[in-house]
Amino acid sequence: MSSSNSVTVQILDKEYSIICPPEERNNLVSAARYLDGKMREIRSSGKVIGADRIAVMAALNITHELLHRQERPDVAASGTTREQVRDLLERVDQALSDDADTKIG
Repeated sequence: MSSSNSVTVQILDKEYSIICPPEERNNLVSAARYLDGKMREIRSSGKVIGADRIAVMAALNITHELLHRQERPDVAASGTTREQVRDLLERVDQALSDDADTKIG
């Protein structure tokens, strides 16, 4: 693995290094910023406590937004966008899993 393919993003005051192709860097950084914003909104509401729960609520909210947009033909997401979102969610899940493994070990 080359560090030139690694992008470090910060989500809810934690850093995550994610491997991605250079042409996807901007999209990944944008996605991380969007997720960070959603998680901060949820945390600041005071209704949800714990990073794991905040992450799940943010994922549900973002998924709801995506599905709602798909229902409207004028802003429907393409299959490619859906695949990119799934891929990014898998990367975040993996990063969170790796982080949890590091704390346990």
